[in-house]
Amino acid sequence: MMLFRISPRTKSIESSSQAQSNNEGKTPNKFIRFWQRVYRPLGFQKGYNFPLFIIFAGAIFGFSLARLSYLNISGNASSSFANSSSPGEWYWSSKGVYRVGITIHLATILPAGLLMIWQFVPVIRHKFLIVHRINGYLVVILVLISNVGAVMIVRRAFGGTLATQAGTGVLAIISTISICLAYYNIKRLQIDQHRAWILRAMFYLGTIVTLRIIMILSALIASSMSGYYITMTCGEIFSIYDTRQEALDLYAQCGEPGSTLDTRVIVQATFGNGQAEQIAASLRISFGMAMWMALFLHAVGVEIYLSLTPRESNRLRQVSYERQMEKGYMPFGSAGLTSDRWGDAEPWKPSKQEPTADAGEASKQEVDESR
Repeated sequence: MMLFRISPRTKSIESSSQAQSNNEGKTPNKFIRFWQRVYRPLGFQKGYNFPLFIIFAGAIFGFSLARLSYLNISGNASSSFANSSSPGEWYWSSKGVYRVGITIHLATILPAGLLMIWQFVPVIRHKFLIVHRINGYLVVILVLISNVGAVMIVRRAFGGTLATQAGTGVLAIISTISICLAYYNIKRLQIDQHRAWILRAMFYLGTIVTLRIIMILSALIASSMSGYYITMTCGEIFSIYDTRQEALDLYAQCGEPGSTLDTRVIVQATFGNGQAEQIAASLRISFGMAMWMALFLHAVGVEIYLSLTPRESNRLRQVSYERQMEKGYMPFGSAGLTSDRWGDAEPWKPSKQEPTADAGEASKQEVDESR
């Protein structure tokens, strides 16, 4: 008979494995079983992913759906962009390069918002790969074109302050860069980096939803303080009122000798019970600040999420290694934009443990889109 000595380390590992097996063998309660029946048919394997998908994807989808009426840009309907946008915005958006820019932006970003959320439904990636691939290309093209339209109108959007112009420019740049990096990485079969950069891009684009919430809240706060004013052109004031005389009764400066449509008048920012131009003023003073705050929250939030999901990143890195070996992309495991290849990180080493069957099958389906 041969006797083997079991070390304390081995006992500890066996105990941990046994405890893990016991935990996995526990029957989940009714609530968990109910939600598993809801999200598992959609391909979600982790319980926290589904509520996050509902919150963030639902916000983008709902916002885009609510703004579809804006595609009727110059229509007479009350829900058209001309009649539903912030007071005074149509004055600039109705002519010249701004009309072209707002048309391009709305005609591309709204469909992109409705399409992009389906890229994050696992069952589509796994079972309907061609849909995932075509939809991905459509979203990329639409977003890149919409960024061009946004840059074209930013000089006059919500007053066109420097804060607004800078915020819009930064958002357009980082979302474009993130999409390009995600595309490059999937072409190099670096799935872990593709996941990271596409999540960043979508979170950055979602800034526009959070921006609206912060803008309205800050407009209410600024209005309650009664100490904020902006200037608006007489042309903007005239465009808000039905008749020229109504505007002149409130802003006589616009009727004085020598005044033009570019003459500026002072407007108090009052959101609650103010007149139309005062509501516009409260939104304009808040827009730039709200954009920067929302962009900060989303940029930090996505990095927190990525740092809290290293196991998923490591699993996808292992799958990337295997797929890159199949295709001959060197160095294996780091053929894309990885920190060990382009930075000073320690060289990555593949794990000896094979990915689980369902995970491996899912990742294989995802990678096939790059072929």
